[in-house]
Amino acid sequence: MDAAWLAERIGEPSARGIATVLTDLIREGTVTADTRLPTVRALARELRVSSGTVAEAWSELRRHGMIRTDRRRGTVVLGPPDVPRPIRYERIGHFGDRLAIDLAIASPDPALLPPLEAALSAAAHADRLNDYTRETITPRLRAAVEPDWPFPAQGWLAVGGGYEGVQLLCQTAALPGDRIAIEEPTAARLLDILETIGVQIVPVACDEDGPLPGALAKALRARPVAFVYQPRGQSPCGHAVTPERSAELAALLEPTATLIVEDDGIGALSVSPTVSMGARFPDRTVLVRSYSKSHGPDLRIAVVGGAAEAVERVRVLRSFGTGWTSRILQDALAHLLDDPGTRAGVERARAAYAGRRARLAAELSARGVRTGGRDGLVLWVPVRDEPAALVTLAAHGISAAPGSRYVIGPVPAHHLRLATARLTDDPGELAELADVIALAATGSLGAPP
Repeated sequence: MDAAWLAERIGEPSARGIATVLTDLIREGTVTADTRLPTVRALARELRVSSGTVAEAWSELRRHGMIRTDRRRGTVVLGPPDVPRPIRYERIGHFGDRLAIDLAIASPDPALLPPLEAALSAAAHADRLNDYTRETITPRLRAAVEPDWPFPAQGWLAVGGGYEGVQLLCQTAALPGDRIAIEEPTAARLLDILETIGVQIVPVACDEDGPLPGALAKALRARPVAFVYQPRGQSPCGHAVTPERSAELAALLEPTATLIVEDDGIGALSVSPTVSMGARFPDRTVLVRSYSKSHGPDLRIAVVGGAAEAVERVRVLRSFGTGWTSRILQDALAHLLDDPGTRAGVERARAAYAGRRARLAAELSARGVRTGGRDGLVLWVPVRDEPAALVTLAAHGISAAPGSRYVIGPVPAHHLRLATARLTDDPGELAELADVIALAATGSLGAPP
């Protein structure tokens, strides 16, 4: 495509104006797939704008799947705009019927989830059912969650799962192009969410005690509008933030205005206590606690509690759509949280999950594969070669998640993420599974990667 030809059709030489005109040309078929666009510099020169303005327009078009840039061909049109897709989350792989063991999806064991019949029956008699009043959180659910909240929350909201809570907080805190700091590696869906919002992701490296102070200090120099991290049960690495580490991170955040988003993805199933910055920064800390893995995915409930302004922004944004979370589901969760039998069952589940994770980690360690981490429903396994390890596991009927899915940039080291919640409790079967994982990780039995 000739730069002068395109420039003639652009009336408003802003990033939005450039993107809008090119979108219209692609939609109407004037510009077809595989058309190579002019260089950023060439179009900027014709429009008499900065290269950054054109680059911003290209970034917007790329985010909506209309163009792609590679070194060999330059920037090429792909086609009309498409719905943004959670690429990392959907990149699981399909191996037909050969796979007998699924270690890719970190879902809870149905046998360890509480029954819902009594809870739903009790919730069906909740007050104000079928009332269109938009209730952020039912009084019964707030009364059930508030005693265990790690700091006095200024605002409360029930949402449709933990990822929705984090997404809405980031979406209401950041404009496209803003920066958000997030620990790395981190949950694949969080990366998908941030890329879809259109923010710049600033990675913060971690160790077994959580985000590294030096890495956060470097990230804060980019002036992110928010810092998102998992204080315990971190996916994929399984670390838990210690009080000492939390104090170090809080000292760095003290002089900033950065919103602090704490993602408690497994809640009561974590073997670590919640360490929160909410008591120190009540006006800019929000905790998102999910109850899907502990009390049932079909409840689709997470509670957002913390800074009043941040929670209110989420409430306002939700009013364009669902408006509020079903009172039946909210009170069903409240019933489960108040029920002594359910609480005992969740404690048993926590112990069972911790035992399964620890036993596989011990088996792998005995074979020269050291995983690290101390909490969560997954293991972060170092491997010599990620694609080869995945193929080896698939050949033995085992699926796993590639570690590259959980990082932002180039992979510094190869890993697999293995879900441990549904592992076998049979020692012999577990030993056989560990043999195969060690073979995939090292290329031989017993040799460290």
